[in-house]
Amino acid sequence: MFDPKKFTTPTAKPLPVVLLLDVSSSMSGDKIENLNKAVKDMLDTFAQEEKMETEILVSVITFGNQVELQVPYTKASQVQWQGLQANGMTPMGTALNMAKAMIEDKETTPSRAYRPTVVLVSDGQPNDSWERPMENFISEGRSSKCDRMAMAIGRDADETVLKRFIEGTPHDLFYAENAGQLHEFFQRVTMSVTMRTQSRNPNVVPASIVLDESTKSNIAASVSIENDEQGYW
Repeated sequence: MFDPKKFTTPTAKPLPVVLLLDVSSSMSGDKIENLNKAVKDMLDTFAQEEKMETEILVSVITFGNQVELQVPYTKASQVQWQGLQANGMTPMGTALNMAKAMIEDKETTPSRAYRPTVVLVSDGQPNDSWERPMENFISEGRSSKCDRMAMAIGRDADETVLKRFIEGTPHDLFYAENAGQLHEFFQRVTMSVTMRTQSRNPNVVPASIVLDESTKSNIAASVSIENDEQGYW
């Protein structure tokens, strides 16, 4: 007997990307403006990479005056990016707890998804209790299997905290002293994620991301103008 259910189109498998962004008062001015621009450029590139086999789902958690889920998991092409505003302190521990809860929840981050990429960006020191949330995130449960990348903005960023976040990954801590370097970091994030979508096994994280001189020149020009196994993880 003919069964139409046998002929359904397979659903694209999601590759989640979670951004943990510091929006404390010290991020005001050029820092927050360039962060907004870099994230928007990343989303535009992700939208162009959407394929039948893999869809990039982006979530954004900000920590400043409060910890907020600015963007729940959304297809990159459907994110309506609203510029972030800088205000408040640096409650990074609370943000890590929120991100972990989201990743551990199998209804929110399904088991069929590829391992998420989690990106932490900060220009200061956490003002809440971050040690236990950090340890739980990188050592326990599903969050420990995520790919993790981090960027320190400016000289006041807490390197110890950010280096702890990426411990055990193939990534180095990225430092950004100016707008061009901030954009370069997000270009590296973009390349890492898009390389995974194009891979036969998107759960495999690229060992290193190298930008060619042409890409770096394009980033600089843009800034000057604008000032494991396949499947379950």
